[in-house]
Amino acid sequence: MVGKYINGCVDIGGADMNYVSFGSGKKNAVVLPGLSDGLLNVKGKARMLSGPYKKFFDDFTVYMFSRRNGLPMGHTIKDMAADQAKAIKNLGIGPAYVLGVSQGGMIAQYLTIDYPELVERLVLAVTAPGLNDTIRSCIDKWIEFAEKGDHKSLMIDTAEKSYSPEKLKKFRKFLPMLGMIGKPDSYDRFLANANAILGFDMRSELDKIACPTLIIGGDIDATVGTEAAGELHSLIAGSELYLYNGLGHAAYEEAPDFYDRVFGFLGEN
Repeated sequence: MVGKYINGCVDIGGADMNYVSFGSGKKNAVVLPGLSDGLLNVKGKARMLSGPYKKFFDDFTVYMFSRRNGLPMGHTIKDMAADQAKAIKNLGIGPAYVLGVSQGGMIAQYLTIDYPELVERLVLAVTAPGLNDTIRSCIDKWIEFAEKGDHKSLMIDTAEKSYSPEKLKKFRKFLPMLGMIGKPDSYDRFLANANAILGFDMRSELDKIACPTLIIGGDIDATVGTEAAGELHSLIAGSELYLYNGLGHAAYEEAPDFYDRVFGFLGEN
């Protein structure tokens, strides 16, 4: 296994986008992270973020992208997908095998529909086909915390909405410490990302996705809702669905076989 780590920035025309890359395989995998990207950019973190993807290194070169730098308020999920398409084209890494997590999964849906030539296979993890009551409740609360600069409440509520009861029980005494982690100088980027989710709905377009698609969810997801993965599955013809019992929005962190499952699907011929 050979590791190659790159911390890069790609021009997307009028703006640029930070990315990290690791691995040295012939296939290109693109990872789109969730709303946390509004707080912590991937810039300079290639080695730090590569851990879960070690299994990919021989077969794939993995690219993980942040949203564009200087993300403006009013930038939609569709706009973010257009940015992502430019980045993929300018780096010459398409068609790619795409993993979209949470908000990244929302971007991946638009990317696959608007730029089908860029997506070979698609994994949508702990995400939804559109805004629902559960998502709105979470995002409204997180926007309120961010506008007040209440980082502690933002981080604790995010953890409460993400992790399984068993994980929370084990680490609850450490939750107050989350308020000291990742506080940005400004919440403008987070707020632009969060507000974009409030305008997201792909339900009427998902029948256009034709590439092989795997949907992964948790059956107690308190962030996107317990029905979101099933709804995606029903709207994307030929898709595969896997639900983790007893796990929620952080299934990609808690499930020991999550990345094995993603690797297995992306590596299929």
